[in-house]
Amino acid sequence: MPEGPSLVILKEKTEKFKGKKVLAVSGTAKADIEKVKNQVVKEIATWGKHYLIRFAKTTIRVHLLMFGTYTINERKEDRQPRLSLKFSNGEMNFYTCAVKMIDEDLDEVYDWSADVMNEKWSSVKTYKKLQEQSNSMICDALLNQEIFSGVGNIIKNEILFRNKIDPRSRVGAIPDKLLKALIRDARTYSFLFLEWKKKFELKAHWQAYHKKECPRDHTPIHKSNTGKGKRQSFYCTTCQKLYN
Repeated sequence: MPEGPSLVILKEKTEKFKGKKVLAVSGTAKADIEKVKNQVVKEIATWGKHYLIRFAKTTIRVHLLMFGTYTINERKEDRQPRLSLKFSNGEMNFYTCAVKMIDEDLDEVYDWSADVMNEKWSSVKTYKKLQEQSNSMICDALLNQEIFSGVGNIIKNEILFRNKIDPRSRVGAIPDKLLKALIRDARTYSFLFLEWKKKFELKAHWQAYHKKECPRDHTPIHKSNTGKGKRQSFYCTTCQKLYN
């Protein structure tokens, strides 16, 4: 599943369509996508893992889910796009994704302070939300998009390793200073993710995700499905402390 930084890259790649009129729209999406034909793109934005194309009276929301992909100025010959938008200066196509129309004001729909890639992100608000999840495992809390919008499994595993926290730790048991450091690192690492992704070297910087050995202790990295979400976690039981 593409994480927040990857959506920012998509946003940057498609900024050229801002201010352009949709000349043609097609796709297998059940949403009423036809209503954006002849409409001008007012803004390209993201919220976590949501890609947003805003028009005067509506917004197209694209969620790439687990296996969604996109192409710009080309099409996959053997695939029918879920959404295709053509402009005078190119086109964009989305596959294996969820498409939804949003007619409400985006400020009423989204809490921008939760998005780790957004300039309005707030560590204070994030901390308050985490305090309400004191009995949750930290691995679940980090993937809660209402708290850490844009954080996915890669970022989750890497920042827990960087901060030496076992993913099975209970939020309320993690020392306050360490919890606040983890919150800040969620944003810091997300921007490192963005930098490395642009250089095509993201995997080279992984320390725990899909690794076999801990680079700190040279002991085996454990892999298991943790938390209520049963998402894969990669962690070292030697240097990542379990807080219960």
